[in-house]
Amino acid sequence: MADLLVYVAATLTSLAFLLALYRFFKGPSAADRVVAYDVLTIIAITGIVLIALAEGRGIYLDVALVYALLSFLGVIVVARYLERGL
Repeated sequence: MADLLVYVAATLTSLAFLLALYRFFKGPSAADRVVAYDVLTIIAITGIVLIALAEGRGIYLDVALVYALLSFLGVIVVARYLERGL
């Protein structure tokens, strides 16, 4: 039962990834692309966590945490650049 829920969550996550990827490429402004980039990183982190659940490996959770911290810093840097405050 838990495996089925992980597969359903992975399917919904991949659909969300495709929608965010569309917004990333099609976004009319740079702010839309930054938000889409942030959403894509969150979805990628969700994918890493789902893989950790499916495989039963706790080390992947550490990878997801480090990736979350780095993506947060990346979004902050790009937002500061767009404000011309860098």
